[in-house]
Amino acid sequence: MAFKEVNIRDIDKSAVKMISDEWALVTASADGAVNSMTVSWGGIGEIWGKDVVYIFIRPQRYTYELLEKTDVFSMSFFGGEYKKELTYFGRNSGRDGDKYEATGFTTVTLDSVECVEQAKVNLVCKKLAFQDIDPKGFIDESIENNYNGDYHRVYIGEIVKTYIAE
Repeated sequence: MAFKEVNIRDIDKSAVKMISDEWALVTASADGAVNSMTVSWGGIGEIWGKDVVYIFIRPQRYTYELLEKTDVFSMSFFGGEYKKELTYFGRNSGRDGDKYEATGFTTVTLDSVECVEQAKVNLVCKKLAFQDIDPKGFIDESIENNYNGDYHRVYIGEIVKTYIAE
């Protein structure tokens, strides 16, 4: 599939819908390995004068391992399609098998960053910061129901390039 570069600010779809309802894949690569995982938590916005994404990754995830070894990653959005495949990417580890082979998805390199070819939108991102979730900061006690002691790391990534499928 061919992609063309656009400005992230020209995408007029709700970021909440894109992430929470339709889901996305975060892809990282390091040491010759590429892995994607499904995310349904996160956001797109602005901080420090930059357009950014923020994503939440648990430390036991293989994608976390790869993100720790690289300064770049991608987020891929599918417009609500491919829920079966995205469920597979969310429930299975890349340590145990090839998720791309299992789902029929393929990667495409955009600006030296692995993205997902079947996506409608691919964001090429550069890590800016991270922060580990600390339950001491939970004001709403019900938040703890999302955890079993395995708190996420929040990554903030600058959106360096935005590509849409042609």
